[in-house]
Amino acid sequence: MSGMEVRIRNNVVVTGQPGAPIVMLAHGFGCDQSLWRLVAPALAEEFQVVLFDYVGSGRSDVSAWREERYASLDGYADDVLDICRELDLRDVVFVGHSVSSMVGVLAAAREPLRFGKLVLLVPSPCYIDEGDYRGGFSAADIDELLDSLESNYLGWSATMAPIIVNAPDRPELGQELTDSFCRTDPAVARVFARTTFLSDNREDLASVKMPTLILECRQDMIAPPEVGAYVHAAIPGSRIVTLDAVGHCPQLSAPEVTAAAIASFARD
Repeated sequence: MSGMEVRIRNNVVVTGQPGAPIVMLAHGFGCDQSLWRLVAPALAEEFQVVLFDYVGSGRSDVSAWREERYASLDGYADDVLDICRELDLRDVVFVGHSVSSMVGVLAAAREPLRFGKLVLLVPSPCYIDEGDYRGGFSAADIDELLDSLESNYLGWSATMAPIIVNAPDRPELGQELTDSFCRTDPAVARVFARTTFLSDNREDLASVKMPTLILECRQDMIAPPEVGAYVHAAIPGSRIVTLDAVGHCPQLSAPEVTAAAIASFARD
């Protein structure tokens, strides 16, 4: 695949300061790069910012989507590494929202010289409770969530998005996430949802050797505080910061504090 094909396939956008440290922003399930719209401009004042859409999301080339590739998080890590190779990126500060946190962990393990730091924004290595581990959901909860999504994706989106954002005083944010979900092809969303909610990357956390910042929210139904504490304990030398924010999309609900935390870590 040629470089231009990679850029078109993943709708790669580069903004900010040429020659400055590079911050790569990776969106989560059901989203696209537009959900960074309140954070990216602030970061672009100081850094070079790389935005993109995973294949099947946003303005990516949906014709390039293959279920066999994206049935595991390795396929999304492939997208990240393809972009890094095409742009010849080194020492990237990779910011992964939600499931993209684990995509970043996988990509950095495969090509560590591409990455200088990881920022894991509301991460979860496993969503399902198991033994002493608390991921926030029972196996039955996840089965019900996936069944609901697969039977009526648009209805699921309209119901779940406001709950995920958790900003009842700002309903426009829940509507923005709903609209983002609804822009995703339901067939793509079903596969991405299964890949996301059935993944278990707990064992991969110990492989992280680079400086890592975990950003969690005070209240988050998708990634509760127990999950942030687990990730922090599993990644040697990591830092954890609890943002003054609630919900699972602080880049929408609390963009100023989110951008400031990312920038502070990136410039250290």
